[in-house]
Amino acid sequence: MRAVLSFPPISPEIFSVSLLGMEFSLRWYALAYIAGILIGWRLAVSAVRRPALWRDDTPPMTAAQVEQLLSWVILGVILGGRFGYVLFYQPAYYLSHPAEILMIWQGGMSFHGGMIGVVLAALGFCLLHRRPILPTADMMALATPWGLLLGRLANFVNAELWGRPSELPWAVIFPGEAAQSCGQAVGELCARHPSQLYEAALEGLLLGLALLWLVFVRRATRLPGLVCGVFGAGYGVARFLVEFARQPDAQFVTAGNPWGLAWQVGGYGLTMGQILSLPMILLGLALILTARRRAA
Repeated sequence: MRAVLSFPPISPEIFSVSLLGMEFSLRWYALAYIAGILIGWRLAVSAVRRPALWRDDTPPMTAAQVEQLLSWVILGVILGGRFGYVLFYQPAYYLSHPAEILMIWQGGMSFHGGMIGVVLAALGFCLLHRRPILPTADMMALATPWGLLLGRLANFVNAELWGRPSELPWAVIFPGEAAQSCGQAVGELCARHPSQLYEAALEGLLLGLALLWLVFVRRATRLPGLVCGVFGAGYGVARFLVEFARQPDAQFVTAGNPWGLAWQVGGYGLTMGQILSLPMILLGLALILTARRRAA
């Protein structure tokens, strides 16, 4: 018998109440978003309240302006995440069903789309309020990984975005027909990589701790763009690697393309997640090199 793990009996809902004939519930995924935003906000406020962390002892904005920026960021995450999913993963479907584009409660959010939305929102805020762009980006990079950590843990609790079939000792038997459809023998359960936990550990916990050390110990924010570059390159590399274990979206998987490669030549290629991660890696490395060159 294979040494694999059963999925823990955790409900996606924390609690549910009936009010006026309607059902209201608080889900772990929603709580992860809320907690991630609050943690990020407090980290950003803590950083701007320490002038010594910043170049010329000048933070990019005040604590009050961080709160104003938060509203822009939330809007960027929601709109960018949704439209990114529509454009990157299922454009043909949503072109045929445009009324469903705004139905975010049905699921379907893209991290890369959300990141683009946040970048555009922050850029607009900086231009409107005449705030420095690179130090603001560093501040936001510091605040981001903890939301990613909680979000990936919520993905695991929801039994979604699981990995490819695996026989490793820590492979998990996820519930649901889709998770159990991996071509196994009749009566045999399909175990998969818990790729959500891989991402939580790499792009959340490990990257988050590295950025905390860079900012509060090494004072890397005194080199504008360096922290943002480390975040971009770090996330891109983490996501690129986890894609080898993560099950690709169903629309990319065919009989002739079981690995779900969005681009391939001669049987080798990249998944959509890897394609979208490459620009983050390159831009992150460019920011790191530019920041260090300016400091030299």
